[in-house]
Amino acid sequence: MVVKSLERILYVEDEPDIRAVARLALEAVGGFDVCLCDSGKAALDAVQAFSPDLILLDVMMPGMDGPSTLSALRELPDVQETPVVFMTAKVQANEVARYRQQGAIDVIAKPFDPMTLSATVRDIWSKHHG
Repeated sequence: MVVKSLERILYVEDEPDIRAVARLALEAVGGFDVCLCDSGKAALDAVQAFSPDLILLDVMMPGMDGPSTLSALRELPDVQETPVVFMTAKVQANEVARYRQQGAIDVIAKPFDPMTLSATVRDIWSKHHG
């Protein structure tokens, strides 16, 4: 089996400051190709054209929250198998278990450390593609 490399990340986050920090962390530190979306709807509009290897998805967003966005993404033919990681401040064990039941491969706690975010993402990726 050929292990797919992680290069393209779709990051969905409604907070502009967090988006800016994450872009810097993932592009400058991690060397990833990143597509930023400010809402679930924007992610649905962008995801097929961008064709990400991984989707980082904020849980708490106005309009479509992370779980609703994930459900909608799973309806799209090219995105059904794309791994999703939720990013949230809500990381109690029962909450993390619920996110996994909803289809997330992992959860990254917010606030995240911009200097280690890329390494965390790579670790998650290698656990699921190693």
